[in-house]
Amino acid sequence: MPLVDSRSIIMAQGENSLSHPASRRSFIKGLGAAGASLTALPRWSFAEDTAAAYANAAIDWKQFTGQTIALSGAIHPWSNAITPLLPEFTILTGINVTIDFQLETSYLGALPIRLARGSSTPDVFMFTTYGQGISNGWVEPLNGYYSQRSLTDPAWYDENDLLKTARAFPLWSDGERYAVPITSEAMTLFINSDALSAKDLPVPQTFEELLVTAKAVKTNGMSGIAMRAQASGNSSPPAMGFLFSYGGAMVEHNRVAFASPEGIAAVEMYGQLLGQAGPAGVGSYEWYHVLDDFLQGRTAMAIDSSNFATDISNPAKSRVANQAGFATFPHLAGRGPVPFMSHWQACINSRSRNKRAAFLFLLWATSKATSLRTAAAGLATTRVSAWSSEGFKKAFGPQAAEAALTNLQNADVDRAKAVLFHPQSRLILDAFMIGVNEVVNGAKSAKDAMTGAAERANAAIRG
Repeated sequence: MPLVDSRSIIMAQGENSLSHPASRRSFIKGLGAAGASLTALPRWSFAEDTAAAYANAAIDWKQFTGQTIALSGAIHPWSNAITPLLPEFTILTGINVTIDFQLETSYLGALPIRLARGSSTPDVFMFTTYGQGISNGWVEPLNGYYSQRSLTDPAWYDENDLLKTARAFPLWSDGERYAVPITSEAMTLFINSDALSAKDLPVPQTFEELLVTAKAVKTNGMSGIAMRAQASGNSSPPAMGFLFSYGGAMVEHNRVAFASPEGIAAVEMYGQLLGQAGPAGVGSYEWYHVLDDFLQGRTAMAIDSSNFATDISNPAKSRVANQAGFATFPHLAGRGPVPFMSHWQACINSRSRNKRAAFLFLLWATSKATSLRTAAAGLATTRVSAWSSEGFKKAFGPQAAEAALTNLQNADVDRAKAVLFHPQSRLILDAFMIGVNEVVNGAKSAKDAMTGAAERANAAIRG
């Protein structure tokens, strides 16, 4: 699901803001076995250092010289990290790249309309509603491109270096791939350690402990916890983590399943947390409200994307950088945590006039060499080698990396894919969050809200 940060990106391709990498002793362990996957850039000379890494590939990088591809997406850590490198892609390949990155909500609303009209652009686009795109024929199948030796050097690209879920996530039921994962993220608990220490409270582990802690640390100037609650599917990732951790599911056997007893209990807890310890007006909260509250010290705890770590730990952006902590997703007593996780993916427009050049771009953008550089910008890529790199450890932070990796390992990819890959995923996610919003705002009980939301969604699916 869409999980983005508030950093602006450099929109002009000719601009390239670079700074020196640094290293820090940190930990990354068990990466290859992760059951779920998870900006300043290095001042490397492209000619001297980076070009050699691409020269090792048995690929004619210049085969599409003179073509132009249009790249669209959300303002996001990936767009932040890849944009400064685009001039180097053009030097390497002779392919020009035009970019259009928008606020996530605007982008996700406009893209399906554009694709449904049969536009040949964008050629490459960030995507989340995978099932919708496949069922409508908007996205290009990619297995054939991976098998073309003029386009792909399998040994150089090294798919074994991908995190386990990055290999599994894009697979459709027939084994076809219609997308390339570009990021890894999971719901993570953020802690203002000073706020908890003032009450002599430990980091909460269970949902009940989270509720007790959030109520205890809430003050007139600081909420106990902030999470998304807007009545829109884009706000669903944190609440889905509650649902999964209570043993529920969004979709089972092609039917909406979030009105189960487990789902109702999960949403009831979500509503209690935000109703009793959340900020004023939390019913309108999206990711950027949650992040800003935590950065400004207006909330003691928050749950949202692991990708927010670089902003939270950046003193130039965060008032709580020195007291911020990162922890595993809470769990129900007697059960393990199951945070929501996702990979943002990039697809090729099935009507693109530059499909082979677009595929070459995706190959370059997700290669080991490029991923090492975007990881040094703090991007949680899909590469084991990038997660293990000193540049990533420094940019992301050791505790944040540990929490993110643990949450990714605890996540359930199949439950996430069941809703994300459903052809009516947007309808299902919207219905779910309309129900959650009603509970958070006190308009309905969890049972009434979720039962009604599920009935409406199932009726729409049947229709």
